[in-house]
Amino acid sequence: MGDSWAGMRRALPSDDADELTWLLFRQDDVLSLGQAQAQAHLTRKAIRHRVATGRWRRAHRAVLVAHNGPVSSAQLRWIAVLAAGPTALLGGITAAQAGGLRGFSDRIIHLLLPATCRRAPLPAGVRAHRTTHLLDEDVVHVGRPPRTAAARSVVDAAQWAPSDGQARAVVAAAFQQRLVGGDDLHEVLDRMPRVRRRRLILSTATDAAGGAHSLAELDLLRLLRGAGLPEPTRQLVRRDAAGRRRYLDAYFEEWRVHVEVDGGQHLDPAHAWADMRRQNELWVEGDRVLRFPSWALRTEPEAVIAQIRAALLAAGWRG
Repeated sequence: MGDSWAGMRRALPSDDADELTWLLFRQDDVLSLGQAQAQAHLTRKAIRHRVATGRWRRAHRAVLVAHNGPVSSAQLRWIAVLAAGPTALLGGITAAQAGGLRGFSDRIIHLLLPATCRRAPLPAGVRAHRTTHLLDEDVVHVGRPPRTAAARSVVDAAQWAPSDGQARAVVAAAFQQRLVGGDDLHEVLDRMPRVRRRRLILSTATDAAGGAHSLAELDLLRLLRGAGLPEPTRQLVRRDAAGRRRYLDAYFEEWRVHVEVDGGQHLDPAHAWADMRRQNELWVEGDRVLRFPSWALRTEPEAVIAQIRAALLAAGWRG
């Protein structure tokens, strides 16, 4: 499933290019049998000849790929949509990835179909979901292939996720990567009262919109609330000695206690030094700075809470 074919920069067809050339350009070299006949004006004999000679390949019952090399992930998405019929949309994590979401590897292609439509047999690795709630604002009309809009995609990805942890991770990542913001997910959920994991999605979206964008920061916030500790300001903007904007993960302003959660990026020496320098500047100003690796929030939550409580008490918090 390599991306060697789709990864190449494709030249825009010339103005006098025929209809077939433009169709293949728009659809990453994938087309349905119906499109080949109706839009490209190819006879069944001409189509069979291209397949028999190896110029094209049959990807599904009525879906063709106009080459015989490896099929890319973008082409697999087109194959899935065309195989499912004209009302099919990419949905959930697949649509979110098509819209730019990074960091998730789901080999299943998720489609969203109206509940009333008849579905043709699907290729292996494609999963169809039905819905009775699909408004115009839930669809990206300029998307290729057709897909749900970012907020709807994230909500569906969370409710279809195999675990609560992945559902929270998808929502947090969507905010962190600026695919959604503000009340985007709340508006979708208002239109879909029977969404699975509704409460989890709402709480995660509320926290993420409030500034705790990463999953580790959301874990920290959950621990603080469970322990009855004060709620910090999240992603507070401070300026360093050079005037650059810096974001504090969690800051208890009244007591000047700053909590930083380090993710995997801190294995990079350049990132580590930048964070150490920022921490030193905060110490110089008089803040108490506590740092925890993200894994400690999950494996040693009692130790994390104990240190934060001790720092707050030392700074004057009365408990």
